[in-house]
Amino acid sequence: MSEHLAVISSKSQFDSLLKSSRIVVADFYADWCAPCTQIAPLYESLALTLSRPNVVTFAKINSDEQTELSQEYSVTSLPTFLVFRDGKEIDKVQGADPNKLKGIVQKLVTEVDSLGESFGSGSGGGANWKGAEAPRGYSDITDQIELRDLEVLNADEAAGGVRVLFEGSKPSGLGNGKGTSKDYVQSGADDQLLLYVPFQSIVKLHTLQLTSLPPKDDEDVMRPGNIHLYINRTHNLDFSEADDTEPTQAIEIGPEDWNADGTVNLPLRYVKFQKTSSLVIYVQQGEGDGETVRLDRVRLIGEAGAKREMGKLQKVGEDE
Repeated sequence: MSEHLAVISSKSQFDSLLKSSRIVVADFYADWCAPCTQIAPLYESLALTLSRPNVVTFAKINSDEQTELSQEYSVTSLPTFLVFRDGKEIDKVQGADPNKLKGIVQKLVTEVDSLGESFGSGSGGGANWKGAEAPRGYSDITDQIELRDLEVLNADEAAGGVRVLFEGSKPSGLGNGKGTSKDYVQSGADDQLLLYVPFQSIVKLHTLQLTSLPPKDDEDVMRPGNIHLYINRTHNLDFSEADDTEPTQAIEIGPEDWNADGTVNLPLRYVKFQKTSSLVIYVQQGEGDGETVRLDRVRLIGEAGAKREMGKLQKVGEDE
């Protein structure tokens, strides 16, 4: 289970959580509940992108094991999602309804934005940090990622794992100095990375946002320079396969394309990304003469589509 989820093992633990975190989202579930299992990846994605230490916390509560909590909050059907602010229940969603769940979370995001920096500094400095604004008419659909099936090849194990790329927090690399948090991915043997990103639904991708914050005093670490994108693969490519396959889109990134927060907006050929079930991001080459390449955050901008069956990638035409 994701480290961004608080697994509740007692009533006292949950009571303490309601006191320590300004906002709490609680998922009441059971292991035998099929709808609970179906919506779990979406809930995990929301937790990854929106959690903020001591301000926004996502919790999982096994209803069979925590019967006292289930009775206290009148949980009669599963799954049930409860939203608390300052210890008081403010919203409730019953059933595995992704739209309703995302709706209350959107209210949560609005609430968090209004809190500013006065609640919980953490390492993020924001519940849903943005390296750049989304194009008008489109939204951040990073929460549509199927986190369980993410994969990255040629990543240095001394850096962070692949999920850190999709965290909602502000990258530690934007702080003073290098920062001690390993909330980034860095290549190992050379300046190439292969990132496999499957989705929970068939999405329309409009823009890819990459954030890269190599240390200023380390010339061996670079930002991405050349990117190849491939869609609708049921698994990751290997490097030789990627080199031999025509990409859905190839993008060259120049030094002038990065903004002050180390983020680049990469517009996609929208007509080619209308029915996207998965995305392979191939960092083919770094920008410069260094030895390795670094990625701090990845954001996907576009439109979410109809849910596919959880755990099964639906292959659709690559260049429709």
